[in-house]
Amino acid sequence: MRISTPGRICFFGEHQDYLGLPVIAAAISRRISVDGDRRDDHKIVLHLPDLGTTETFSLDTTFPYVKPRDYFRSTVNVVKRKGLTFSKGFEATIHGNIPINSGTSSSSALIVSWAKFLDQLSDNPLNFSKKELGEIANAAEVLEFGEPGGMMDNYSTAIGNVIYLESTPVIKVEALTPKLGTFVLGDSLEPKDTLGIIARCRYGMEDVIKIVTDYDPSFSIFTTAIDQLADYKSLLSTDQLGLLKANIEDRDILVEGKALLIDSAEDHATQNFDKQFGGLLYKHYQNLRDHKRTSTPKIERMMNAALGAGALGGKINGSGGGGCMFAYAPTHAEEVAEAIEREGGKSYIITVDEGTRIEG
Repeated sequence: MRISTPGRICFFGEHQDYLGLPVIAAAISRRISVDGDRRDDHKIVLHLPDLGTTETFSLDTTFPYVKPRDYFRSTVNVVKRKGLTFSKGFEATIHGNIPINSGTSSSSALIVSWAKFLDQLSDNPLNFSKKELGEIANAAEVLEFGEPGGMMDNYSTAIGNVIYLESTPVIKVEALTPKLGTFVLGDSLEPKDTLGIIARCRYGMEDVIKIVTDYDPSFSIFTTAIDQLADYKSLLSTDQLGLLKANIEDRDILVEGKALLIDSAEDHATQNFDKQFGGLLYKHYQNLRDHKRTSTPKIERMMNAALGAGALGGKINGSGGGGCMFAYAPTHAEEVAEAIEREGGKSYIITVDEGTRIEG
């Protein structure tokens, strides 16, 4: 049994899903696979040649977590609570070509593949839907370890293609079918500063929301217009006001981006669409760079090089402080990839791809 799941990039709503705001994300044509079968004993043996390691544990024991982010065990725990049972263990090889620890959701893709593999080879397969696999992955990756992340990574990798995701007041996933050209993913090869960025972008923004709401109970991150923010200038530092303005702008950029993507699905994408879409991506990037401070000097050089080589826009991807950026390059993709590499990045030409799937 071979299961594969894509990584993902975020078009709009980066650093907003944990505030309850919607996101638009896309699965990409780089994937992680779990390829294996049942064993005759109760052991789970997982070969990870990309990392040069093997993990082994037994289904005969309880599953206490033995390390941070112990995702293989946590996924087994979650699917067992969902009702799956296992009378035999498994041996599998896990391989992928998604950049690791770079903001493209390699961990979520891994968990989704592993969860689907467990379901298919359990004693009583429940044939979880792609949405259910996203929920399982979120539980195994985020809830089990008290992580601060949102739901975008898990749902996007499981469902695939382009999705619009709301998490408040209830979870709503809407499939979008835009006609999109080629992207170029650029890995800066710099380690991400996830905790530092989260401290600023999430906890810092939550503090701002509390300050403003205490002063004006009618304020809402969902509905307050950007021209109303001047009313709060005396309450906030310049830095806090910039962060608030960036989040409201990014909220509105997503609304504009969603309408544009829907329009492109109804009519063949035009050159004008490509320019508009690229421009919105870059506008979002500017807020991430200037106010949320998720970019780095190297990523900025990579972005400028990509734009100079013919990309129509792009943004940093994921938590930031390192990791990946991507550029929208429906033409000149090879030139854009080469320009990124000249700045010291590792480039990958990618397209939007389907979600988790059985490959054999």
